[in-house]
Amino acid sequence: MLSEAAKSKIDREIEKYPSDQRQSAVMSALAIVQDELGWLSSEAMDDVAKHIGMPAVAVYEVATFYNMYNLKPTGKTKITVCTNLPCALSGGVEAAEYLKAKLGVNWKEITKDGKFSVVEGECMGACGDAPVMTVNNKRMCSFMSKGKIDALVEELSK
Repeated sequence: MLSEAAKSKIDREIEKYPSDQRQSAVMSALAIVQDELGWLSSEAMDDVAKHIGMPAVAVYEVATFYNMYNLKPTGKTKITVCTNLPCALSGGVEAAEYLKAKLGVNWKEITKDGKFSVVEGECMGACGDAPVMTVNNKRMCSFMSKGKIDALVEELSK
């Protein structure tokens, strides 16, 4: 299931660690596979485990602990909204409700056109910039007012 390109990228990550610590590359390996496939199926996680040389259950533990990993298909663009206490107190819950209403979805749902999913996230380490959202785990958006949410959705819709 893993492409040769993914295996090559994972091997580069493995090389960053001592030979007896290959499992340290598991988070990077999961991100590489998710970037390629869009989500992590059981088969994909099994292949990561086999390639790294670690028990599949250990890979599942990592993938299910962190919410940056998609264990089922998502929209093309996944917007994660921090609703942890500092963001919640600074408008994160309201921003999330506005975004979900704007897109016509609830948490973890995919818009009818397949473009968007909205998921609830834990602390993103930017409490002073609340409310905070990330786009596909790669781009952080700060101070997300209704106007900024509108502009983000418009930009991502293109």
